[in-house]
Amino acid sequence: MSRKMNNREENHRDPEAIPEKPLHSGQNKEPGMTLIVKTITRLTVGLILLYGIYIVLHGHISPGGGFAGGVIIALSFIHLMLAFGKEVALKKLSEAAASILESLGAIMFLSVALLGFLGGYLFFNFFLHKGKPFQLFSAGIIPLCNIAISLKVGAGLFAIFAALVLFKSGEEEK
Repeated sequence: MSRKMNNREENHRDPEAIPEKPLHSGQNKEPGMTLIVKTITRLTVGLILLYGIYIVLHGHISPGGGFAGGVIIALSFIHLMLAFGKEVALKKLSEAAASILESLGAIMFLSVALLGFLGGYLFFNFFLHKGKPFQLFSAGIIPLCNIAISLKVGAGLFAIFAALVLFKSGEEEK
């Protein structure tokens, strides 16, 4: 009988007698967020990037386009930076690469715009046959403009976010 009593007492300890363990000790040597956030990020970041590309490529027949798709594409890289830390995201897309992509988007947009003048047509209008309405490949130069705008917007937003993160981390080191 006393043995049962001792087992019962061991199973029902006083809650005040149990030493408290902090949920987060602050000694996490790995940069970024928790394992759950990193796992969800691994599962979703590719889907977010794919959705951004879909918005860019179908912007001429559905709501969206270069700006909205560029923002979604930039958010996939920002999502990586928030979950894993700045080092991992900057390995995927460095600030120099973002700057080059942003410049490439601007040059591509201006080239598409000026091709109309060089061809003797109106500004932005160098395709004679536009195709049929409600067909995927019937938008003339609009998909090219959407791709150029998405490069400009996506790389620009990521570069701005990366600069803010690097500026903030530079302040903490002082």
